[in-house]
Amino acid sequence: MFAHSRFFLLRGYDEQGNSHTNGRPSSMTGTPFPTDGTTRAAAFFDLDKTIIATSSAYAFGREFMHNGLITHAEALQLSLAKASYMLAGHSSEHMDTTRDQLAAMATGWSVQEVHDIAVETMHTVVTPAIYAEARALIDAHRAAGHEVVIISASASVLVEPIAQELGIEHVVATELAEKDGRFTGEILFYCKGAAKAEALARIAQELNVDPDASFAYSDSATDIPMLEQVGHPVAVNPDRLLKKHALAHDWEIRTFKHPVPLFTAPSAREFGIGSAVVAGIAALVVGGVFFARQQLRD
Repeated sequence: MFAHSRFFLLRGYDEQGNSHTNGRPSSMTGTPFPTDGTTRAAAFFDLDKTIIATSSAYAFGREFMHNGLITHAEALQLSLAKASYMLAGHSSEHMDTTRDQLAAMATGWSVQEVHDIAVETMHTVVTPAIYAEARALIDAHRAAGHEVVIISASASVLVEPIAQELGIEHVVATELAEKDGRFTGEILFYCKGAAKAEALARIAQELNVDPDASFAYSDSATDIPMLEQVGHPVAVNPDRLLKKHALAHDWEIRTFKHPVPLFTAPSAREFGIGSAVVAGIAALVVGGVFFARQQLRD
């Protein structure tokens, strides 16, 4: 296991997305980043819905159920929460609620077991959801000599295997407290909002890179403080508020399409719950998402 700190160094180690500036598309090929040979730069990537077309926190729900860490009902709760996230995204308040729910759910879990599940199932759970455009962009930054960092609100125990799959050495993520090899339910560091921006500034200093020459990528308005830390902020598949902010500030906007982020409704058989119950709860989730979207439009 990796020691818990706000800065992780891992041992391990196409197709471009459409690029837009103020809504005007442009194409990019080869290594699209100017370099002067002297200024050190980095590329900071959010994870969920930026590198992968889903939520890493929700993606492993079924695997946790199959390994006995959560009940069928808890797995259904995660699956439906994922549906809401995929359809409507995360508000700041929703992220905080999800954080508390997941931390409470993980209380008492073996840290090693969670790590092993993530590593063993990543190629079936997460790898198919990695955007081809994100892989190509990461490779382009690496070819340009840039440091590449994943900076995510998801738990480090889930983010690290994904980073290793992508050959990314540097990871900053939410830290969950441990005691005697088990999660306590306490959150030591929540990598969101202003804290995420501060973490980026610290890592830039540790890596000796120039933030003004660096790049940051995210899909969510909650990451605007982080994006504002660099000279080249990029909105990837942005939510409504981030897109509005990006257009107003002449930020680049990219659309990643491969894979297409789809949500498959859970089956009653999979969760051992009556189909009418699953359908009813799913309808409430979709209805709630529709209502929230209508409120945002008004």
